[in-house]
Formats: sequence, C-alpha cells, structure tokens
Amino acid sequence: MLFSILPHERKIFDLVAQSARQIGVPAYVVGGYVRDRLLGRATKDIDIVCVGDGIRLAETLASKLTPSPKVVVYRRFGTAMLRCDGIEIEFVGARKESYHTDSRKPDVEQGSLEDDQNRRDFTINALAVSLNEADFGQIIDPFDGLEHLERKIIRTPLEPGKTFSDDPLRMMRAIRFANQLGFYIDKNTRAGITENKERIHIISKERITTELEKILMTPKPSTGFNLLFDTGLLQIILPEVAALQGVEDREGRAHKDNFYHTLEVLDNLCRRSDNIWLRWSALLHDIAKPATKKFHPKIGWTFHGHEWLGANMVPRIFRNLRLPLDTKMDYVQKMVRMHLRPISLTKEQVTDSAVRRLLFDAGPDIEDLMLLCASDITTKNPNKMARYLEGYEYLKERMAEVTDADRLRLWQPPITGDIIMQTFGIPPSKEVGIVKTAVREAMLEGTIPNDYEAGFQRMLEEGAKLGLKVKSVS
Repeated sequence: MLFSILPHERKIFDLVAQSARQIGVPAYVVGGYVRDRLLGRATKDIDIVCVGDGIRLAETLASKLTPSPKVVVYRRFGTAMLRCDGIEIEFVGARKESYHTDSRKPDVEQGSLEDDQNRRDFTINALAVSLNEADFGQIIDPFDGLEHLERKIIRTPLEPGKTFSDDPLRMMRAIRFANQLGFYIDKNTRAGITENKERIHIISKERITTELEKILMTPKPSTGFNLLFDTGLLQIILPEVAALQGVEDREGRAHKDNFYHTLEVLDNLCRRSDNIWLRWSALLHDIAKPATKKFHPKIGWTFHGHEWLGANMVPRIFRNLRLPLDTKMDYVQKMVRMHLRPISLTKEQVTDSAVRRLLFDAGPDIEDLMLLCASDITTKNPNKMARYLEGYEYLKERMAEVTDADRLRLWQPPITGDIIMQTFGIPPSKEVGIVKTAVREAMLEGTIPNDYEAGFQRMLEEGAKLGLKVKSVS
C-alpha cells in the first residue's frame, strides 16, 4: 500500500530521500506521523529512521535547505532535530535495544529497520513509510498496524509482558492513546498492563505526570482514569483518587460512589473549560471524602469538612507528582476548599453579605469556581437538576448585582496594613491584623460603605478599642 504524501510535505520528503541516497543509507518515516496522517489527524512532528547515522542525515538535509536550519544534536541518544516550514523533524539511526530489570534506560546498538520496528510500543506506531528510490511511499507494516488502525485497537508488536517490562511508561501511553484516539486496548495487551503494573515504580514521577496530564486534557478523561483504575495503575500512582471508589451500605442507606462521581464531574468540567489546573481541581475536589466519611443513624452518611481536609491534601499530592508548588497549587487548593460555597448559597436566601464574602474569597477565580460547582451537579433527577441550575443562575444574578453596587470584583479593602501602621505609628503586630480584619468584615457585612473614608473612620474606632493612639493622619 502506498502512503499519500501531502503536497506541502513532498519537498521535505524528496530532500530527505536525496540526502539519504547521498550518504548511502536507507531512510524511512516512522511512528506517530504515519499513524496520525492515516487517521486524518493534524501533526507537526516527523520522525525519520535511517539504517545508519541519523545525525549525519540531519546535517546533510540541513545543507540542502535555504536558509539552512540549525541542527540540534543529542549525541548521547544518537538523535538530531531540525525545523523546516514549521515542522519539527527528528532523525535517529535504526537501533536494537535491550533492558535491565531495574531501569527503563536501554542498552542500544545499531540495528535494522526490523529491529527498530520491534522496539516500538504499539503496532499502530510501528508503521513505516519508505523514502528509498526502489519503493518510495510504500508502507511497511510487519505487525498489522493498518488493520489495527481500522479496527481501533491498541496492541503491542511483541508479547505485552516484554514490551511493558522493558519500558513500563508504555502502560500509561497505551491508556493515553486509547483515551485520545477513542480506541480500545486489546485483551492480551490490557492483561499485560495489569500483570506488569508494579513496574511503573521505576518510572520517574515527572514522566508519569506528563501522561496523566495528557489524559486530563482529552475531551473525556474518565475513559483513561477508568482504565487506570481497572488495570491497577491508579492505585499506585494516585492512590488518593483510587480510594474514592466503592459504596458502603448501612441500615439500608448507601452513599454514592465518589470515584465515578468525580469522573463525571471531571467530564462535565471538560465540556466547559480546557484549563488544566481547573481540571486538576475537578479530579481532586472530593479527595478527602474517604477520610471524613461518617454514618449517623438519623441523617445517614456525611463528609463534613472534606473540602478543608482535601485542600490540605493537595500539597502532598503535588509534591508526589512533581507538580509545581507555586500559585498553580494555591489555585487548586482554593478550588478544592471552596467548591461547596456556591452550592450552599443556592439552597438559601442569598444575602448581600454572603455574596460579598464569596466574591472576596474567590477573587479573580470566581468564574472558574462557578464552572467547577456547576460541573459538580450530577443528579439524574431532572427536577433536581432544573432546581439546582435555577439556583446557580439566581446566584450569578445576585453576584452581578452586588458587584455593580459595591465595586467588589477583584476587590481589596481600601485600608491596608501600611496605612494602619503609619496612622498609629506601630510596627507589624497582632494589633494591625485585628484592625484590618475588623474594617474588612464591616465592609463585607455592609455595615459601612466600601470606600476609603468610611474604612478610615472605622480603623480609628477599632484602634481606639485597642488603646492605639493616632500619630499621623494623612
């Protein structure tokens, strides 16, 4: 079968073919580019394998291009990369690999095209296209990858146990590809993941997290997380999420399965936002429910305080997964901690004070918080769903009204700690915090207007209660 090369890519492939002939090495396009082009998916990466020196092939190609692009060489791995017309092209010599049981870093030696295809992770990624004069454009398919593309199957080219034991990250990749492409994992391949799941321990947390985030960024991440759970990988890499699974029944009262609820919330959120950190928030929003679960004979199951304990669990999870311990983590903590706030306000008469506090505490992330909370509505009762959504719309209206009236969006109290210290001539202290909090609370409660003059007067009154004397007034 001949591969259909797009017109705008023909020049590149012709020049690669010329360069390969010039230095006397067979060359082939392999892997993801071939797969994605056959699936009709956009791709900007091309992998070239030659039976010889891949770095030399890259440098030869670069000399034929105008202007000549920079060739980035990775001699340790025997690879080189250059960019041409917005396309990243990577070159490598065909190789044969062998692995030690305690490492995913292989011993590498020069090999044939067959050796190189044997080391590929899945049959759909082992497809190659010849760039050689005798059979230019011919698809080389030793493992029925074309059939598996047609049937939407993820299958390893060799025995699954060997493929996954050699490089356990391939287990994550199998699940990620199934999720991204809408494929299913072959029965033997899936069994191989389960049998080799403990091997994931030799993979760095950074590599695991990269695959997790690729799953999170799919339109329906629940597919991937269900596969991670069913194969036992999730219990190893994210045990806190796996622990959400299960239903306990006492005296005829059962709580919902919080694992599947979480995945439903995540899918709901993904239809509303592609913010990766908001997606992490959805995945972790109920993370503390197992630890806070209690049964009361009169009211049934409760999870009181799970939002606060969950927020406190976020840093440990971020450290373990090597996620950034910066404002992104703070954002996820805030979302987890506050995810019940809007829900509680839809169930009661909303006071201006409650709305002000929500707007103040959420700050610039209020829209994201509302998206998360709307996604958290998973009831199958249409009447309940309509009532909840109506409550959210009403809360949004009240937020808009209070924002317009009080200028509260992105609001910070006009009386700062610096003003308090300067006015009373005091250093940073407990008293500064007491006065600042009292002024802020008065504004949030609506007992004084949201302006500098009213805040300054209340500051003087609160200072006097603490025995503070005015040193200078500006």
